[in-house]
Amino acid sequence: MEADEALERLRARGFSEEDAQRLFAHFSEAEARGKLGHGFSRVEWLETLEVDPAATPETVEAEGAFERWHGRGALGYLVLDAVVRTQLADPPERTRLVVCEQTFPTGMLGGWVRRLAEGGLVAVLTATSPPRLGPPGGPKVAGTNPLAIGIPSSDGEPVVVDVSMGAVTWGDVIAGLADEEQLVPFGGEQWHKAFALAVGLQLVVDALHREEGYGAVLLVARPESDPLPALRKRVPGLRLPGDS
Repeated sequence: MEADEALERLRARGFSEEDAQRLFAHFSEAEARGKLGHGFSRVEWLETLEVDPAATPETVEAEGAFERWHGRGALGYLVLDAVVRTQLADPPERTRLVVCEQTFPTGMLGGWVRRLAEGGLVAVLTATSPPRLGPPGGPKVAGTNPLAIGIPSSDGEPVVVDVSMGAVTWGDVIAGLADEEQLVPFGGEQWHKAFALAVGLQLVVDALHREEGYGAVLLVARPESDPLPALRKRVPGLRLPGDS
């Protein structure tokens, strides 16, 4: 799907121009970074979901070091976009935990933590999804539950880690880049490590939710030091996670 078509289909779905542009920006970044499973293929996939394009996420708790958001029927992409914009506009004094309920789908998590890191904040984000991972031959217990980490730097280039617990992602399946049978915990014979992480992250999010459903948990903090320039100096030329 071409970029112009993707944007027009988002508009045709009934999203406001502002929300359509926000969604388009996320998909465009994924395409530019080679994350095709989170790119324009998602526009067609979203057309298979029941979506209220007029829904607006809500902040239901805000106590300085803690926030709780509820999707209220809005796409998870738009919930996290609102959360990121809010953290950048009102950064925590030191740290803040943000719990997002009924927040799905959440897209390329690296994109959200990158924006926070570019704004000078340390960010750790995970999100749950339908159960697609389990032990070999066993039941599907957890989502692919990616973990994303963003670390800001005074040199302007943050480190962005974004790792799904699957050998492939659901987005790869949607984009036709992988078969669903390939969606197993990564690691080959060491699959149990990725499976353990998927279960642990699943339970962290579920434990912080007050109702059933998929969601996300974000930890955001002001950095106390600036480790990246020294790391880059020690390993000149080494491509770090998230580098262009």
